[in-house]
Amino acid sequence: MAKKSYTDEFRRRAVDLYESTPGATLQGIAADLGISRGALKEWVDRLGSGATTAGLARTAPQARSESQAARIVRLEAELAASRAEQRKLETERDILRQAAKYFAGETNW
Repeated sequence: MAKKSYTDEFRRRAVDLYESTPGATLQGIAADLGISRGALKEWVDRLGSGATTAGLARTAPQARSESQAARIVRLEAELAASRAEQRKLETERDILRQAAKYFAGETNW
């Protein structure tokens, strides 16, 4: 399988998303972004708060845009998760409707 190549910006945004989301897990964030857990862990270890905090402290205007970028990534991930949950609920609803129709047809007293 071909190895995927991600931009430095994407990696930084993924790390920012992980670090700015309370209660987030590596597996959850990685699944939302469509990357492997191992890749995200490597990025967090390499670019984590210690490495990025020093760089962001020197460039305050970029820090503001980074937080906006992290917010956008977080919102996109939340939207993807919401859409997946909606598809799951619609499928469950359809199954229950079919079951209700089946059992309603069986009760010919």
